Amino acid sequence: MKNFVAVDIFSGAGGMSLGATLAGITPILAIEIDKYASNTYANNHPNTMVLQKDISTVNPTDYIDTSPFVLSGGPPCQGFSVANTKTRNIDNPNNWMFKEYIRFVNSLKPSWFIFENVEGFKSFGKGQFALDVESELRNLGYETNASVLNAADFGVPQKRSRYFIIGNRIDKGGIKFDFSNLSRQAHITVKEAVSDLPSMTNGEKADKKEYKTKAISKYAKLMRANSSHATQNYLTENKPHIIERYKVIKEGENWKAAQNNGHLDSYSSTKNTHSGIYKRLEQSKPSVTIANYRKSMLIHPIEHRGLSLREAARLQSFPDDFLFDGSLMYQQQQVGNAVPPYLAKAIFEEIICLEKGLSNISMNNNSISCLS
Repeated sequence: MKNFVAVDIFSGAGGMSLGATLAGITPILAIEIDKYASNTYANNHPNTMVLQKDISTVNPTDYIDTSPFVLSGGPPCQGFSVANTKTRNIDNPNNWMFKEYIRFVNSLKPSWFIFENVEGFKSFGKGQFALDVESELRNLGYETNASVLNAADFGVPQKRSRYFIIGNRIDKGGIKFDFSNLSRQAHITVKEAVSDLPSMTNGEKADKKEYKTKAISKYAKLMRANSSHATQNYLTENKPHIIERYKVIKEGENWKAAQNNGHLDSYSSTKNTHSGIYKRLEQSKPSVTIANYRKSMLIHPIEHRGLSLREAARLQSFPDDFLFDGSLMYQQQQVGNAVPPYLAKAIFEEIICLEKGLSNISMNNNSISCLS
């Protein structure tokens, strides 16, 4: 697999590249404009060249002189998110960053590309925008296919839908990626994912803490395989009245429970309040989407507090030895914006199977083996 190398653009903290690494693919180049996300990537992928640059200023052939096996990336998604009604329009400059992605595909001519974005990308402009992007990529000489995937189906304890366009160079086989071939898994619950992590108090910040219990699930064992302690147990400090709101919200309930109990009087209006605000996670189900979980004020399933950085990272499928750089706010943004590594891993493993000319896969100890 020495020729299985990857380039990751709009890389963020490196969730996509971690998935590639877990699948046996080596990231050799990453580009990310944000300082703290770039530092996080570099610290966790020390053998990868990381450019902290505006991608529009980068000529990729200045840094790589061969076509990579895979090019992956998700252009900024703020303009496409269904939750962002204020900037969800064609004039948002972030909506045109896909042109940079297309430039990189055209320049590097990877054997495969993975284009990733929020689910709202598919419906933007009544669906025509996504079709146009896929058409431009196809016209570069690729067989393409697109679909929405739910991370919870691929070993991530979180319901998170993402849109993918995947292409294979026609002169490299022209394989049409079949999303139905991806091996789905039983859903992992919040309890299985985080219940071994330490209890915490409002505003607590501890670099390391003892695990509360032994790992109660295969997933927890995977997440802590290379760690003797829970790391980056950082928690936003909430004001007392926020904690009182938490106390009246039961598992699966949201801000409406606080309103019904008279704890939302300070809100002048709840007309545009999203259903994910003040959402208490349910132990028996995968988490709701971990996006900007600090602003959403997602609540721990059994403790009256928000989620710690490590808990959110676990729900995204980042292992406990993966450390985030910057202040807590920037760390939280990196976790929320990331591609779940185990979702990426499933895609990369299927690409490897296809590249080897094998179409079926089987699960073995959370690794995927190709079957002829």
